[in-house]
This record gives sequence, structure tokens and C-alpha cells, in this order.
Amino acid sequence: MSKILIVEDEEAIADLEKDYLELSGFKVEVANDGQSGISKALKGNYDLFILDLMLPGVDGFDICRQIREEKNTPIIMVSAKKDDIDKIRGLGLGADDYMTKPFSPSELVARVKAHLARYDRLTGSAAQKNKVIEIRGLKIDTTARRVWINEEEKTFTTKEFDLLTFLASHPNHVYTKEELFREIWDMESIGDIATVTVHIKKIREKVEMDTSNPQYIETIWGVGYRFKV
Repeated sequence: MSKILIVEDEEAIADLEKDYLELSGFKVEVANDGQSGISKALKGNYDLFILDLMLPGVDGFDICRQIREEKNTPIIMVSAKKDDIDKIRGLGLGADDYMTKPFSPSELVARVKAHLARYDRLTGSAAQKNKVIEIRGLKIDTTARRVWINEEEKTFTTKEFDLLTFLASHPNHVYTKEELFREIWDMESIGDIATVTVHIKKIREKVEMDTSNPQYIETIWGVGYRFKV
């Protein structure tokens, strides 16, 4: 049974999310402030985190950052704030998804299931022989989920790694943002394709010598992206 931590200071919302998730077969714990949330997140063994952005004490951004320093566990950030800058900041810190309140509990459950299913598929092959992709100084160990550029290891969030690996596994193929969103986030009808642009930017910052003249992930203007070989 997957275990989820909800960090949400509005108890009515937290209880509603908890009820829906438990009815869907998940084990759920709740923290109602940022400090207890980060303590539980770092000490506990959870399969997914749901973080409210505005929290007393430690906010959702800081919790996300501290989790990402230690774990690759999926993170869904939720907030009543609709500003793109908050979404971009949250995704840039390593959140896998961003939901704007109000949203239906059934949509939250759908996203939780999608993220858990994809994470399980991507991490469930540890017993297999490591598959490694090597292209011009870039080395991706798809089994160990590790990346090196010119022999220097780089740290990637779950979705950054998934997106880089997918593109590198299909070189010279041009993908639209919509195609990449469906492939990596595994949700056709929900979510925001701006997520793709944010993650491409973060990947380039880690693997490209000059982000204005990328050598790996090329922008095909008006279409999408292509991994060059």
C-alpha cells in the first residue's frame, strides 16, 4: 500500500484529500504546518508528497527544496495562487506537478495514481542489467538513474531525468510539448504543458556548456524539441 504525506494547514481541505485518497486504497498521514511537515517528510518513508504552498513556519517551496536534496519521491504542489511565477518556481525546485486550488478531489487522486504508477515503472527494474546511454560526453545510466556530463555527475529530479532519458533514447526525433507531456507526465487530459518548457530549461542548465547554443536538446521553433546526435 502506497504511503502519502499531505502537508496542508487548512484542516478541512487536508481531511477531504485524506478521505478521498484513503478510499482509493492509499495510506495517508497529515501535517498541518511546515515545520512538522518537513520533519515527517525527511524522517518518514513515503511514496508521494502533497505540499501546500502557503504554510505557517516553513513554506511549501522550502519543504520541496529540502526533500529534493535527499529524495526523488514524487511531489505534487498545491496552491490557491495562480501566478505562473509560483508554478515555475515550484517546478524548478523539483516538484513533479502543480495544482491550483480549487480542484476536485478526484482530480488529485488521478494525478497521485499517475505519478505513482510512472515512478514505479521507472524504478522497478533494478534487478536488470544497467542500460547506459552515452553521447558526446553525456552518460545516462537509465537503471541506476544517474547522469554524468564530461565525467562529472549531475543531480536530476525525477521528471528531469525521465525527460532527458526519453529524448536521448529517441535521437533526431522532433517531439511537440504536448507529446512530451503525455509521455513523461502520463496524463493526457490534465496538467499544464508549460511544465515541459520549465524542465527543458533546467536540464539544459545541467548538461549544456552554453544554454543559448544547446548541443544536446535543440529547440525546433514552432514545433518542439529534438535530441541531437
